[in-house]
Amino acid sequence: MQQTQLVDEWKRLGSRLVPANGIELQVVEHGEGVPVVFCHGFPELGFSWRHQVFAVAEAGYRTLTPDMRGYGGSSRPEAVDQYDMLTICEDLVGLLDAYGLEDAVFVGHDWGASVVWHLARDHPERVRAVAGLSVPATPRSSGPPTAIMRSRLGEDFYMIWFQEPGVADPVLNADVRRILLQDGIMSAKSFLNTSDPLPPLPEWISAAEFEYYVEAFTATGFTGGLNYYRNLDRTWERTAHLEGVKIGQPSLFIAGSTDPVIQFTPLHKMSALLSDLRATVILEGAGHWIQQERPEEVNAALLDFLRGLS
Repeated sequence: MQQTQLVDEWKRLGSRLVPANGIELQVVEHGEGVPVVFCHGFPELGFSWRHQVFAVAEAGYRTLTPDMRGYGGSSRPEAVDQYDMLTICEDLVGLLDAYGLEDAVFVGHDWGASVVWHLARDHPERVRAVAGLSVPATPRSSGPPTAIMRSRLGEDFYMIWFQEPGVADPVLNADVRRILLQDGIMSAKSFLNTSDPLPPLPEWISAAEFEYYVEAFTATGFTGGLNYYRNLDRTWERTAHLEGVKIGQPSLFIAGSTDPVIQFTPLHKMSALLSDLRATVILEGAGHWIQQERPEEVNAALLDFLRGLS
Protein backbone atom coordinates (compact mmCIF):
# COMPACT_ATOMS: atom_id res chain seq x y z
CA MET A 1 0.00 0.00 0.00
CA GLN A 2 1.43 3.39 -0.98
CA GLN A 3 2.27 5.76 1.89
CA THR A 4 -0.16 8.48 0.82
CA GLN A 5 -2.90 5.93 0.22
CA LEU A 6 -2.20 4.53 3.69
CA VAL A 7 -3.29 7.81 5.29
CA ASP A 8 -6.61 7.69 3.47
CA GLU A 9 -7.13 4.03 4.36
CA TRP A 10 -6.38 4.75 8.02
CA LYS A 11 -8.89 7.58 8.10
CA ARG A 12 -11.51 5.33 6.50
CA LEU A 13 -11.19 2.89 9.40
CA GLY A 14 -12.71 5.54 11.65
CA SER A 15 -12.43 5.52 15.43
CA ARG A 16 -14.54 5.62 18.57
CA LEU A 17 -14.16 7.08 22.02
CA VAL A 18 -13.99 4.30 24.59
CA PRO A 19 -14.48 4.93 28.33
CA ALA A 20 -11.54 3.53 30.29
CA ASN A 21 -10.29 4.20 33.81
CA GLY A 22 -12.21 7.45 34.15
CA ILE A 23 -11.04 8.92 30.83
CA GLU A 24 -11.79 8.32 27.15
CA LEU A 25 -9.42 6.70 24.68
CA GLN A 26 -9.80 7.24 20.97
CA VAL A 27 -9.49 3.76 19.48
CA VAL A 28 -9.18 2.47 15.92
CA GLU A 29 -10.52 -1.08 15.54
CA HIS A 30 -9.82 -3.32 12.56
CA GLY A 31 -10.10 -7.04 11.82
CA GLU A 32 -11.50 -10.05 13.64
CA GLY A 33 -9.97 -12.76 15.76
CA VAL A 34 -7.57 -12.84 18.71
CA PRO A 35 -7.29 -9.24 19.99
CA VAL A 36 -3.99 -7.41 19.57
CA VAL A 37 -3.61 -4.00 21.26
CA PHE A 38 -0.99 -1.60 19.89
CA CYS A 39 0.46 1.03 22.24
CA HIS A 40 2.50 3.92 20.86
CA GLY A 41 5.22 6.09 22.39
CA PHE A 42 6.50 9.70 22.29
CA PRO A 43 5.90 11.73 20.23
CA GLU A 44 3.56 9.43 18.33
CA LEU A 45 -0.07 8.40 17.89
CA GLY A 46 -2.07 5.26 17.23
CA PHE A 47 -1.41 6.18 13.59
CA SER A 48 2.21 5.12 14.14
CA TRP A 49 1.00 1.51 13.91
CA ARG A 50 -0.70 1.96 10.51
CA HIS A 51 1.58 -0.53 8.75
CA GLN A 52 1.05 -3.18 11.42
CA VAL A 53 -2.70 -2.71 11.84
CA PHE A 54 -3.50 -3.55 8.22
CA ALA A 55 -1.06 -6.47 8.04
CA VAL A 56 -2.08 -8.02 11.37
CA ALA A 57 -5.80 -7.61 10.70
CA GLU A 58 -5.40 -9.18 7.25
CA ALA A 59 -3.64 -12.13 8.91
CA GLY A 60 -6.76 -12.84 11.00
CA TYR A 61 -6.46 -10.79 14.18
CA ARG A 62 -8.58 -8.09 15.78
CA THR A 63 -6.53 -4.95 16.26
CA LEU A 64 -7.30 -2.25 18.83
CA THR A 65 -5.12 0.83 18.51
CA PRO A 66 -5.64 3.70 20.94
CA ASP A 67 -4.19 7.15 21.07
CA MET A 68 -2.68 6.77 24.52
CA ARG A 69 -3.70 9.02 27.44
CA GLY A 70 -2.47 12.54 26.73
CA TYR A 71 -2.33 12.15 22.95
CA GLY A 72 -4.43 12.84 19.88
CA GLY A 73 -8.14 12.32 20.32
CA SER A 74 -7.87 10.75 23.78
CA SER A 75 -8.34 12.52 27.11
CA ARG A 76 -5.48 14.72 28.31
CA PRO A 77 -5.80 15.20 32.08
CA GLU A 78 -4.07 18.33 33.36
CA ALA A 79 -2.66 16.88 36.59
CA VAL A 80 0.89 15.60 36.09
CA ASP A 81 0.40 12.72 38.54
CA GLN A 82 -2.24 11.22 36.27
CA TYR A 83 0.45 9.84 33.94
CA ASP A 84 2.37 7.31 36.02
CA MET A 85 2.86 3.83 34.61
CA LEU A 86 0.29 2.02 36.75
CA THR A 87 -2.39 4.56 35.85
CA ILE A 88 -1.63 4.04 32.14
CA CYS A 89 -1.83 0.28 32.69
CA GLU A 90 -5.27 0.74 34.24
CA ASP A 91 -6.30 2.56 31.05
CA LEU A 92 -5.52 -0.59 29.07
CA VAL A 93 -7.37 -2.80 31.54
CA GLY A 94 -10.33 -0.45 31.16
CA LEU A 95 -10.02 -0.72 27.39
CA LEU A 96 -10.31 -4.50 27.59
CA ASP A 97 -13.29 -4.19 29.92
CA ALA A 98 -15.02 -1.77 27.56
CA TYR A 99 -14.73 -4.31 24.75
CA GLY A 100 -15.70 -7.24 26.97
CA LEU A 101 -12.32 -8.93 26.52
CA GLU A 102 -10.66 -11.15 29.11
CA ASP A 103 -7.18 -10.61 27.69
CA ALA A 104 -5.22 -9.62 24.60
CA VAL A 105 -1.79 -9.65 23.06
CA PHE A 106 -0.14 -6.29 23.78
CA VAL A 107 2.43 -4.70 21.49
CA GLY A 108 4.22 -1.50 22.51
CA HIS A 109 6.86 0.83 21.10
CA ASP A 110 8.99 3.34 23.00
CA TRP A 111 6.91 4.47 26.03
CA GLY A 112 4.27 2.02 24.87
CA ALA A 113 6.81 -0.77 25.30
CA SER A 114 7.46 0.28 28.89
CA VAL A 115 3.72 0.29 29.49
CA VAL A 116 3.10 -3.21 28.13
CA TRP A 117 6.08 -4.66 30.03
CA HIS A 118 4.60 -3.22 33.24
CA LEU A 119 1.09 -4.36 32.31
CA ALA A 120 2.29 -7.94 31.85
CA ARG A 121 3.57 -7.94 35.43
CA ASP A 122 0.90 -5.87 37.17
CA HIS A 123 -2.09 -7.46 35.39
CA PRO A 124 -0.75 -10.80 34.10
CA GLU A 125 -4.23 -12.30 33.76
CA ARG A 126 -5.12 -9.67 31.12
CA VAL A 127 -2.01 -10.16 28.95
CA ARG A 128 -1.99 -13.20 26.67
CA ALA A 129 1.45 -12.34 25.26
CA VAL A 130 3.59 -9.22 25.00
CA ALA A 131 5.92 -7.66 22.43
CA GLY A 132 8.12 -4.64 23.04
CA LEU A 133 9.77 -2.55 20.36
CA SER A 134 12.86 -0.37 20.88
CA VAL A 135 12.67 -0.21 24.70
CA PRO A 136 13.67 -3.48 26.42
CA ALA A 137 12.18 -4.81 29.61
CA THR A 138 14.39 -3.93 32.57
CA PRO A 139 14.26 -4.69 36.29
CA ARG A 140 13.15 -2.00 38.70
CA SER A 141 16.01 0.40 39.34
CA SER A 142 17.84 0.55 42.66
CA GLY A 143 16.62 4.08 43.32
CA PRO A 144 14.59 6.95 41.83
CA PRO A 145 15.38 7.00 38.08
CA THR A 146 15.93 10.74 37.75
CA ALA A 147 18.65 10.73 40.42
CA ILE A 148 20.44 7.93 38.58
CA MET A 149 20.11 9.74 35.25
CA ARG A 150 21.42 12.98 36.69
CA SER A 151 24.50 11.29 38.11
CA ARG A 152 25.27 9.31 34.96
CA LEU A 153 24.06 11.57 32.14
CA GLY A 154 23.94 15.08 33.58
CA GLU A 155 21.42 17.90 33.69
CA ASP A 156 21.42 18.33 29.91
CA PHE A 157 20.05 14.82 29.32
CA TYR A 158 16.70 15.28 27.60
CA MET A 159 14.69 13.26 30.14
CA ILE A 160 15.98 15.51 32.92
CA TRP A 161 15.17 18.65 30.93
CA PHE A 162 11.62 17.32 30.45
CA GLN A 163 11.02 17.04 34.22
CA GLU A 164 9.90 20.57 35.16
CA PRO A 165 6.38 21.36 33.92
CA GLY A 166 6.25 24.40 31.69
CA VAL A 167 9.93 24.34 30.69
CA ALA A 168 10.15 22.01 27.68
CA ASP A 169 6.47 22.35 26.77
CA PRO A 170 6.54 25.82 25.18
CA VAL A 171 9.78 25.03 23.33
CA LEU A 172 8.32 21.90 21.76
CA ASN A 173 4.90 23.41 21.11
CA ALA A 174 6.39 26.42 19.34
CA ASP A 175 8.10 24.37 16.63
CA VAL A 176 6.03 21.24 16.01
CA ARG A 177 7.56 20.40 12.62
CA ARG A 178 11.14 20.62 13.87
CA ILE A 179 10.40 18.50 16.94
CA LEU A 180 8.73 15.79 14.88
CA LEU A 181 11.68 15.70 12.47
CA GLN A 182 14.30 15.33 15.20
CA ASP A 183 15.89 11.91 15.55
CA GLY A 184 18.31 10.51 18.08
CA ILE A 185 18.25 13.61 20.28
CA MET A 186 19.71 13.04 23.72
CA SER A 187 20.31 16.57 24.99
CA ALA A 188 18.27 19.65 25.84
CA LYS A 189 20.61 21.79 23.76
CA SER A 190 19.54 19.94 20.64
CA PHE A 191 15.90 20.83 21.26
CA LEU A 192 16.80 24.44 21.94
CA ASN A 193 18.82 24.87 18.74
CA THR A 194 16.30 26.33 16.28
CA SER A 195 18.71 28.18 14.01
CA ASP A 196 19.59 25.26 11.75
CA PRO A 197 17.45 24.44 8.69
CA LEU A 198 14.70 21.88 9.22
CA PRO A 199 15.91 18.30 8.78
CA PRO A 200 14.54 16.58 5.66
CA LEU A 201 11.72 14.06 5.84
CA PRO A 202 13.04 10.53 6.35
CA GLU A 203 12.55 8.23 3.36
CA TRP A 204 10.16 6.06 5.36
CA ILE A 205 7.46 8.71 5.82
CA SER A 206 5.52 10.57 3.16
CA ALA A 207 4.54 14.23 3.29
CA ALA A 208 0.92 13.19 3.83
CA GLU A 209 1.84 10.95 6.77
CA PHE A 210 4.00 13.64 8.32
CA GLU A 211 1.19 16.20 8.02
CA TYR A 212 -1.08 13.81 9.93
CA TYR A 213 1.29 14.12 12.92
CA VAL A 214 1.78 17.87 12.49
CA GLU A 215 -1.96 18.49 12.52
CA ALA A 216 -2.47 16.36 15.63
CA PHE A 217 0.37 17.83 17.71
CA THR A 218 -0.38 21.38 16.61
CA ALA A 219 -3.86 20.85 18.08
CA THR A 220 -2.79 19.15 21.34
CA GLY A 221 0.78 20.20 22.04
CA PHE A 222 3.28 17.83 23.65
CA THR A 223 2.45 18.21 27.35
CA GLY A 224 0.55 14.93 27.62
CA GLY A 225 3.54 12.98 26.35
CA LEU A 226 6.01 14.95 28.46
CA ASN A 227 4.00 14.05 31.56
CA TYR A 228 5.00 10.38 31.12
CA TYR A 229 8.63 11.43 31.72
CA ARG A 230 7.58 13.52 34.72
CA ASN A 231 6.30 10.38 36.42
CA LEU A 232 9.48 8.32 36.27
CA ASP A 233 10.06 8.67 40.00
CA ARG A 234 6.37 8.35 40.89
CA THR A 235 6.22 5.11 38.91
CA TRP A 236 9.29 3.84 40.76
CA GLU A 237 7.65 4.67 44.09
CA ARG A 238 4.43 2.89 43.12
CA THR A 239 5.99 -0.31 41.77
CA ALA A 240 7.81 -1.73 44.79
CA HIS A 241 5.40 -4.68 44.63
CA LEU A 242 6.85 -5.61 41.22
CA GLU A 243 10.39 -6.08 42.55
CA GLY A 244 11.56 -9.48 41.31
CA VAL A 245 8.29 -10.24 39.47
CA LYS A 246 9.00 -11.85 36.10
CA ILE A 247 7.02 -11.72 32.88
CA GLY A 248 5.88 -15.28 32.33
CA GLN A 249 3.86 -14.72 29.17
CA PRO A 250 5.35 -15.41 25.74
CA SER A 251 7.36 -12.34 24.79
CA LEU A 252 9.14 -10.77 21.84
CA PHE A 253 11.62 -7.92 21.54
CA ILE A 254 12.46 -5.98 18.37
CA ALA A 255 14.89 -3.09 18.00
CA GLY A 256 17.05 -1.30 15.46
CA SER A 257 20.81 -1.77 15.74
CA THR A 258 21.45 2.00 15.62
CA ASP A 259 18.77 2.92 18.17
CA PRO A 260 20.42 5.00 20.92
CA VAL A 261 17.95 3.62 23.47
CA ILE A 262 19.53 0.18 23.44
CA GLN A 263 22.92 1.79 24.01
CA PHE A 264 21.95 3.08 27.47
CA THR A 265 19.44 0.29 28.22
CA PRO A 266 21.47 -2.91 27.79
CA LEU A 267 19.60 -5.87 26.36
CA HIS A 268 21.22 -8.43 28.64
CA LYS A 269 19.08 -7.17 31.54
CA MET A 270 15.94 -8.56 29.87
CA SER A 271 16.84 -12.11 30.85
CA ALA A 272 16.17 -11.20 34.49
CA LEU A 273 12.53 -10.44 33.65
CA LEU A 274 11.41 -12.48 30.66
CA SER A 275 11.00 -16.18 31.40
CA ASP A 276 9.49 -17.04 27.98
CA LEU A 277 11.32 -14.80 25.51
CA ARG A 278 10.55 -16.32 22.12
CA ALA A 279 12.85 -14.08 20.05
CA THR A 280 15.03 -10.99 20.09
CA VAL A 281 15.09 -9.41 16.64
CA ILE A 282 17.67 -6.72 15.91
CA LEU A 283 17.16 -4.98 12.56
CA GLU A 284 20.58 -4.07 11.22
CA GLY A 285 20.90 -0.39 10.34
CA ALA A 286 17.46 0.53 11.66
CA GLY A 287 16.88 3.36 14.12
CA HIS A 288 14.28 4.01 16.81
CA TRP A 289 11.06 4.30 14.76
CA ILE A 290 11.27 0.75 13.47
CA GLN A 291 7.58 -0.06 12.95
CA GLN A 292 7.45 2.82 10.46
CA GLU A 293 11.02 2.65 9.14
CA ARG A 294 11.13 -1.13 8.53
CA PRO A 295 7.46 -2.21 8.53
CA GLU A 296 7.85 -5.37 6.46
CA GLU A 297 10.46 -6.84 8.79
CA VAL A 298 8.59 -5.77 11.92
CA ASN A 299 5.36 -7.25 10.54
CA ALA A 300 7.10 -10.52 9.70
CA ALA A 301 8.51 -10.82 13.22
CA LEU A 302 5.18 -9.92 14.82
CA LEU A 303 3.16 -12.33 12.70
CA ASP A 304 5.65 -15.14 13.32
CA PHE A 305 5.33 -14.47 17.05
CA LEU A 306 1.51 -14.29 16.93
CA ARG A 307 1.17 -17.50 14.94
CA GLY A 308 3.43 -19.27 17.41
CA LEU A 309 0.99 -18.55 20.23
CA SER A 310 -1.74 -20.85 18.96
